[in-house]
Amino acid sequence: MLHEPAVELGKDKSIPQKTRLGVVMFLIYMVVYSGFVVIGTVFPEALGVKFIGGQNLAFLYGMGLIVLAVVMGLIYNFICTRLEDKLNKEEQS
Repeated sequence: MLHEPAVELGKDKSIPQKTRLGVVMFLIYMVVYSGFVVIGTVFPEALGVKFIGGQNLAFLYGMGLIVLAVVMGLIYNFICTRLEDKLNKEEQS
């Protein structure tokens, strides 16, 4: 039993902007993650320093990376949705 797609997929005019945004966000995340790697490689004792609530830098930085990835994903989705709505709506008008 075959069925047609639920929606008609047309040309997405927002692909170049979404690609650029994705690359920029990747580079930002890469710089932040590289900081974690450099600290762990060059100054490993620094990762054991206690901070907020008795948690060490390794835990806080690691959790920060996870939170940053989720937040960046939400921002990417929000911006891309607005771009798609704006640029693809112009085509329909």
